[in-house]
Amino acid sequence: MDKPRVLISSVFLRPGDEVDRRLREAGFEPVHAPLTGKRTEEELIEALRGIDGAIASTDPFTARVLAAAPRLKAISRTGVGYDAIDVKAATARGIVVTTTPGVNRHAVADLTLALILCCARKLPENMAEVRRGGWVRHEGIDLAEKTLGIVGLGTIGKEVARRAQAFRMRILACDLVQDPPFAEGHGVAYVSLEDLLRQSDFVSLHLFLNDASRHLINDERLALMKPTAFLINTGRGGLVDTAALCQALQAKRIAGAALDVVEDEPLRADSPLRELDNVYLSPHVGGATADARRLSGAMAAENLIRALKGERPEGIVNPEVLAR
Repeated sequence: MDKPRVLISSVFLRPGDEVDRRLREAGFEPVHAPLTGKRTEEELIEALRGIDGAIASTDPFTARVLAAAPRLKAISRTGVGYDAIDVKAATARGIVVTTTPGVNRHAVADLTLALILCCARKLPENMAEVRRGGWVRHEGIDLAEKTLGIVGLGTIGKEVARRAQAFRMRILACDLVQDPPFAEGHGVAYVSLEDLLRQSDFVSLHLFLNDASRHLINDERLALMKPTAFLINTGRGGLVDTAALCQALQAKRIAGAALDVVEDEPLRADSPLRELDNVYLSPHVGGATADARRLSGAMAAENLIRALKGERPEGIVNPEVLAR
């Protein structure tokens, strides 16, 4: 009997690594997709021919792609978001979808604080000044006593709150599901989104992207922010209306933004975001640490093995598939 074949398309997982070895030990045949940029539906359809399971990052598992992969039984994400997967279509076809919750919480929280510090202390400007031979000092602000608004106080949002507490920041949070014991223990006050935007000096986004959260930060909500405030996004690009943000930044209606994620990745060469002097950009590196990737790959592999064996994996998005 042929071994079940597993497509591995996350770019940081390579032949011969821990994930590759673990899959082989479990009786599967790993198939590594060619290194590439953002895959199209057609490229993914071709890669999924004869594939039983997939370990993937942000590949577009649309309804059309899933319909063209009749052997596919499980998709294991090496991350926490799953907006690139049509979960409804996957569920209808009996395909288990899993994520790796919590594995990159420290990495993303660390980057969030780094971006906040870039905004507060103008670190890129000051470093660039010295590198080009100058010594002009770009003045910043203290974080102590400033207000940080965390939109989405989940696993990552809580890690951000812990770090902000060490900087003696005042912390506000907005979330549909509240955790009063955590909030009380870490000096966090729950408020409405509108109040958070009005009061915060820094607004940090940590939400899943879905129909309800898409363009949560739009022109109307940007207008609520202080003209001295900064928007930080290490969640998903689609949480922010890019056109509205560009207009707010160009008009200096907010002080600036720091974005690790954008709506259409990779960021277009002609994107107006690249031309603005009050926005810091990084190429979706929130979870790109050796530690986070090691944990993510290991959990994604274990999730896939369990799913293909009919066992319940961690981080399952559509448990109703297993209940059938």
